[in-house]
Amino acid sequence: MSNLPDQHGRTAVVTGANSGLGLVTATELARHGAHVVLAVRNVAAGQEAARRIGGDVEVRELDLASLASVRAFAERLAADHPAIDLLINNAGVVLLGPRRTTADGFELHLGTNFLGHFALTGLLLDNLVAAPAPRVVSLSSITHKPAHLDFDDLMLERDYRPNAAYGRSKLATTIFGFELDRRLRAAGSPILSALAHPGLTRTNLTPRAWEHRGRLGRVIARIGLLATQSVEQGTKPQLYAATDPGVHGGQFFGPASLWETRGRVTEARASRDATDPAIGKRLWAAAEQLTGVSYR
Repeated sequence: MSNLPDQHGRTAVVTGANSGLGLVTATELARHGAHVVLAVRNVAAGQEAARRIGGDVEVRELDLASLASVRAFAERLAADHPAIDLLINNAGVVLLGPRRTTADGFELHLGTNFLGHFALTGLLLDNLVAAPAPRVVSLSSITHKPAHLDFDDLMLERDYRPNAAYGRSKLATTIFGFELDRRLRAAGSPILSALAHPGLTRTNLTPRAWEHRGRLGRVIARIGLLATQSVEQGTKPQLYAATDPGVHGGQFFGPASLWETRGRVTEARASRDATDPAIGKRLWAAAEQLTGVSYR
């Protein structure tokens, strides 16, 4: 990925940077000169990733499934890095089995993939504003497209299905990226909010999620991997959203071919729900109430 712009002088925070898309993203940013903060739940894995990456990196503990951890991480990071140029909300959990909850009682997909990142972004706004050309990149998924939120059952207490839970969490993340852009524009903020999705990409998440489902689940996971692209290719949309000088707020990037599952980077299509301002406003209000983080 030698065509990335020079990143010297920029501080980038990448959540979930110890493996998969996050690891490749952090590696490329560091290789092009950025100081990269690896925000990871498993510090030992983060330290191993830092050794592999080299360059100007640091490892910090962040568990997005705990608002206390998010607040502690943000407080320490804000004190040490008054200006943050780039926040990539990459980390996530996918296709878990029986319904599980975060430390705060949120359904685990929604709590980790969306609410943790919502709180983190809000807590770092002042540091982002202090940078010369700050960006927030939210990682979506093609699974957001058929999903719909049930605001009467956001935590899926009545109807929990792993695939649906993941899709709804990614829809919430996508709604957040667009609503954040609308609010930043209205406030005249210099922060740019962009979105990206990796199509179908070979990461470690899907096979791991199917392990508990026995031999059949493992076979399904292996078959699914045959249709995917490499993690290096899948990372390109979020790197483009994070670094290309021509990106505008509210743009959404993904692969160009086979229904956005693979190929070169292009502008992606979001679902109608994802871009609906009324849904965005309603989800934002719910997220502020649930996390206790206000962007005002």
